Amino acid sequence: MTIDQTGERRMRTRSYIVMTILVLFSMVLAACAGAAQPPAAGGGVAGGETGGESAAAAENTFVDTPRNETLIVDQLNGSLERPENFNIYTPGVDAGRGFHEICTDHLWEIDTTTGEQYGSLAADLPTPLNDDYTSWEIKLREGIYWDDGVEFTADDVAYTLNMWLETEELAINGWAVDYIDSVEVKDKYTLVLNTTRPQPRISKDLGVTIWGNRLYPMPKHIWEKEDPATFAFFPPTCIGQYKFKDYDPNGNWTLWEQREDWERTSVGQVLNAAGPKYLLWNFVGTEEKRILAMINNDVDILQDITPESMTVLTQKSPATRAWHAGFPYADFDDPCERGISFNNSRFPYDQWQVRWALALATDIKNVSLGTFAGMLRVSPLGVPPVAAVQNTYHKPLVERLKAMTLPDGYAPFDPNFAKDMAQIFNEQGVGGDLPTDEAALIDLFGVGWWKYDVEEAAKLLEEVGFTRDANGKWLLPDGTPWKISINAPSDWEVQSGRLAFAVADSWTKFGIDASASPMTGGTFWTAQSTGDFEAGSYWPGCAIGPDIYPNLSGWHQKYIVPTGEPAPGNANRHASDKLAAIFDELEKITSDDPKNVELSKDLLMQMALEMHWIPMFGTSKFVPVNQTYWTNYPSADNYYEGPWWWWSNFKYIVAQIKPVE
Repeated sequence: MTIDQTGERRMRTRSYIVMTILVLFSMVLAACAGAAQPPAAGGGVAGGETGGESAAAAENTFVDTPRNETLIVDQLNGSLERPENFNIYTPGVDAGRGFHEICTDHLWEIDTTTGEQYGSLAADLPTPLNDDYTSWEIKLREGIYWDDGVEFTADDVAYTLNMWLETEELAINGWAVDYIDSVEVKDKYTLVLNTTRPQPRISKDLGVTIWGNRLYPMPKHIWEKEDPATFAFFPPTCIGQYKFKDYDPNGNWTLWEQREDWERTSVGQVLNAAGPKYLLWNFVGTEEKRILAMINNDVDILQDITPESMTVLTQKSPATRAWHAGFPYADFDDPCERGISFNNSRFPYDQWQVRWALALATDIKNVSLGTFAGMLRVSPLGVPPVAAVQNTYHKPLVERLKAMTLPDGYAPFDPNFAKDMAQIFNEQGVGGDLPTDEAALIDLFGVGWWKYDVEEAAKLLEEVGFTRDANGKWLLPDGTPWKISINAPSDWEVQSGRLAFAVADSWTKFGIDASASPMTGGTFWTAQSTGDFEAGSYWPGCAIGPDIYPNLSGWHQKYIVPTGEPAPGNANRHASDKLAAIFDELEKITSDDPKNVELSKDLLMQMALEMHWIPMFGTSKFVPVNQTYWTNYPSADNYYEGPWWWWSNFKYIVAQIKPVE
């Protein structure tokens, strides 16, 4: 370690401490400010108060619902650009304001404590009708109704699937045409789905494994009268246990009310419960404002905050707790990992040498410290290092990673990340609680990552025509300055937002004119889908268990569309015959086939060799809850579900959250 690196890391630690002090100071000033300030751009606080005691005692929220009957959820993606758009199938729609979580539903949901799927709108898992898995019978629950009183039937599912096939303007069309042969309605609650080729994982392809799924059945009696490509679906008709109540035209909040007939929903049938009477998704602004809102009991669930803010909450809000009641507070097992994606169809990112050069020009230890104060688990593979996945893939593949070489014979893997991070923390005087056993350190920090080697990075760039100017700045092969703009979430998904700035800093030191470009949710996701980006702090690598195919199959090159068109998959537009061949083999086998894991290992190693994107870290989720009004949230010591406030299965979680007596 150089003197400059050591000094820089000490500076980052001091910055962390200074930031925590500044945030604490701002909280004290705000709490002492006295009279309430008007909510910015439509957001609000409960009861219109800023002082913690008065807010807790307030009778009503700012949307005039009883506070003790209203669960207030932080709006993950910030302020919405098109709050009247509830068409889940259009580009840029922001479903994460209750619509995805409690209004819509899926055929099959996931129990993340067991990894098992179960029927939600479906009565049970699908039944194969032949030996080659090309025909499936799907039976639906009886007695499920839309909130307008119309019964949910097989016609709704068939309509939605056929809508995909018939509407070329929808991004899902390309996937549907490749997958679905035909849909037959047998009776009111039964349909048969025929596929274009064997699909042994149909419940995973059309049901939830992570976050949600592509199939949101829509009410035929409403949608068949509209153009699916332009229909706003406003106000939405819900099939979950809540119905749309009100919204902010400025995009900062959405209010939902429990249905009177909640028993006629999947949650009502499965759990015989619904949850609080009102659910309010509310975005109050910057992270400082969000933390203040929780201190003042004006929010019950925060979606995503920084380690510094978690420190503030532990000191200022006794009613707050995170997934773990104490350090490290965060849940490290979010099933998607963070890193830097590229539009691999655009020059120069279509060159593997360029992608590899950027990986080797990334000082991953400083990026970890600069992103989340080093509280991250590294990943060199295209799937997240959650325990089940790391034990199946990351650890067994270490020897292959060590042996892997680039075409020039260079071995890029560094297995020492965990030990190095422990040394850094010990040098800073904060590593006293870390394990000393190497295996335990790997469990905590990951199996290793790529070497920080700017000389090899420079060699790779020079191979494809890059040069440097007199000041050491990199020039593209045509002699113009190389500039990289990294799309980044702004005031939401803070790990990815910070990661973009930390990586830009690393690449700038290497001589690239690199910067982060903060974006609102709608713009961020539309850019990814249409390919309107060079680089982005996205998270296209997800998995929850050993069967990684359902979550990675979208990387198949057959889903590539021209830049400017919404992508049905493979938003990175990465073309690879070798990956396609492995995907084609994986598609044919069942989840429990012994060949599944071995083929998946080959897939991950080929992805790493091609550097299809730059995976960096598993996701550390600081997602605290306020226990002033509500209790029985899931937690590490009340583990009936994970802290997935933004997933489709939140409808099942919220039904188990109870009022404080």
